[in-house]
Amino acid sequence: MLTKVKICCITCIEEAKLAISLNADAIGLVSEMPSGPGVISEALISEIASQIPPCVASFLLTSKQSVTEISAQQKRCRTNTIQLVDKLTDGKHSELKKALPGISIVQVLHVIDESSIEEAKLIKDKVDAILLDSGNASLTTKELGGTGRIHNWEISREIVKLINLPVFLAGGLNPGNVKKAIDFVKPYGVDVCTGVRTKGKLDKSKLLQFFENVL
Repeated sequence: MLTKVKICCITCIEEAKLAISLNADAIGLVSEMPSGPGVISEALISEIASQIPPCVASFLLTSKQSVTEISAQQKRCRTNTIQLVDKLTDGKHSELKKALPGISIVQVLHVIDESSIEEAKLIKDKVDAILLDSGNASLTTKELGGTGRIHNWEISREIVKLINLPVFLAGGLNPGNVKKAIDFVKPYGVDVCTGVRTKGKLDKSKLLQFFENVL
């Protein structure tokens, strides 16, 4: 099975069209965050999502931790997938699924140490996919994505082996290391933000090279 590719931190319709033209499987749209790149308004997220073909997943990255707030945000933004970059603190994943029928729920786990393996086991039956990233939600100013850092792929590989669920690998991926990452971790999909950008803008040549190295 070919590794899926998610291009994240899309900031405008032109970037979305470029990624889709190169056969991106998913587009990531970042809403309000405590830190990190690619944040755009909910109005723009909704506008971009409305122009993404049905065969391409549109991910709303949300830092909200309340089921009520997340479901309301999705209804404003109208993406077909929710990426929870932090833990739920008000409500359960089952309640979110009930509130958003037909919407895929992807939970981010920020891989810091081997405790992420147990965390993955606990969450695997509650969501549609897991995304392994390199943030740190325990910092005073939370890092919830877009760090450009690689985490311990040994842990990510163990999670992929242990759980029967699609797992996306993120964190510091770029055209130069994505093939090695796929060969080692064997994820369902890869997710890239800063690794295919130059001065914050999506770079077509880097994007082309990234796709070439995924195959």
